[in-house]
Amino acid sequence: MNMQQIMKQAQQMQRQMQKAQQELAESEVTGSSGGGLISVTVTGDKKPVSIAIKPAAVDPNDVEMLEDLIMAALNDAMAKADELHEEKMGPFAQMSGGLF
Repeated sequence: MNMQQIMKQAQQMQRQMQKAQQELAESEVTGSSGGGLISVTVTGDKKPVSIAIKPAAVDPNDVEMLEDLIMAALNDAMAKADELHEEKMGPFAQMSGGLF
């Protein structure tokens, strides 16, 4: 393989990575907790989009429970974003020898 071919492949891989990163930024995943009482939506690159809280989750006498439900939903959403990231970016890590 000559240097020109290597450079061409590297540029193609870079374009594919940029496309995958854009797809991550445009994708949304939702995590939930409390049987759906709380849901948190984040982008594939882990930027918060929204939090939805059903009235049944709100107990003024148990704010700590609401906080725990929100954290659980957020952690669920972040785990889903990690899975999406691995799905989109994982092949590039394999191609680049694990640099990404």
